Amino acid sequence: MSSTSLQTYQTGLIEKAMSVDALKFGSFTLKSGRISPYFFNAGLLSTGPILAALSNAYASTIADALASPTNPLPQFDVLFGPAYKGIPFASTTALILHTAHGMDVGFAYDRKEVKDHGEGGNMVGVPVAGKRVIILDDVMTSGKAVRGAIETVQRAGGEVVGVVQALDREEVGQDGLSSTVKEIESLVGEGRVQSILKMRDLMAWLESKGMQEELGRMREYRDKYGLK
Repeated sequence: MSSTSLQTYQTGLIEKAMSVDALKFGSFTLKSGRISPYFFNAGLLSTGPILAALSNAYASTIADALASPTNPLPQFDVLFGPAYKGIPFASTTALILHTAHGMDVGFAYDRKEVKDHGEGGNMVGVPVAGKRVIILDDVMTSGKAVRGAIETVQRAGGEVVGVVQALDREEVGQDGLSSTVKEIESLVGEGRVQSILKMRDLMAWLESKGMQEELGRMREYRDKYGLK
């Protein structure tokens, strides 16, 4: 575990998320019924400092993936943030990609209710028709939300070329075999689901802080539900 080297933007996101209780370690019952030793609530990523850390982490993850010779994301035109949590994620990440990485991309998001006046429709932001789109997600569980986002972009004429999530729990689905990430990659392309953080990164951070009790619970959970 100690061999895992975390990037500054990863440790920054972990620490900022913990400061607003968006990331907590303890005992939490998930919708699946599993008892998890940690919980990530993206709805609490709602202050200036945490949004700055998150958008910097999204942008850095995207830039690193684009530059990677082994598992790159393809070039793209638009960031899509699914309503509602994804809206600030996409807008602030587009800003950081421009100011910190010299990349000029648009952002778009959907409405949950179709507007029947003005410009109408349920898409807002730059048009995605004929564009290559990357979806920003928080955490994939069943993958239902990101599948819906893929369908929304495709209906609007866009091509989804990747997904970047904040956290990959690195665990099997309810059937004990499949991985939601692999299922989504079957839709967007192998290696095109990228993550700012994975469970192994949280474990490396806990080890670096000497938090052995929390680390022990994480290891037990990984042994039971983690991808083999």
